[in-house]
Amino acid sequence: MIVTDIKRKRGRVNVFIDGEPVLELSAKLAAERGIRPGRTVTEEELAELADADARRRAMDAAVRLLSYGPRSVHELRDRLKRKSFEPEIIAATIDRLKELSYVDDEAFARSWAESRQSSRPRSARLLASELRLKGIAPQVANEATSAISDEEAAYEAASGRLRSLRGLQYKTFRERLGRFLSSRGFDYGVARETVDRCWEELGGGPDGTSID
Repeated sequence: MIVTDIKRKRGRVNVFIDGEPVLELSAKLAAERGIRPGRTVTEEELAELADADARRRAMDAAVRLLSYGPRSVHELRDRLKRKSFEPEIIAATIDRLKELSYVDDEAFARSWAESRQSSRPRSARLLASELRLKGIAPQVANEATSAISDEEAAYEAASGRLRSLRGLQYKTFRERLGRFLSSRGFDYGVARETVDRCWEELGGGPDGTSID
């Protein structure tokens, strides 16, 4: 088979064989492999070129996604799947990214947990659950959240809500702050201790007197 024409468009080329378009490649790959009019190619070579091009496109897509922020292996695999890459291409791409340390679920889990706790503190249990939803293995998710103190995290979370709770009666204060802490995954005991701690720090009395 003979390459009869090459048409370029936005960094890619259409390769024509015997007057018919049969393959689209990156212009860079075509140049590297010497694909030009008049060159003879075999079916095996065309198949290998298509595979090499798919691998490059998958790697480019993955690196582009990672440039916006870290991803778990599961997230990256899902995004590449949505872009219609074949499973073996996706697997090879992720293996290569692991070799380059561009993806690492353990590092991702630690970083994500630290960032999450800094911006929106929650219980270790809820955070581990969120990590599992991102495809992180349960053991890795648990290890990434093992250093989190629910008592400290609950207090940090509650502190950001206290201004809006001033002036309330204890019952209302307890209900509102308790619901909020529950929504962040804290169990009843931790939530109750945190509510009482915050109430006392704001000057509320044990008899349920309101906060001035």
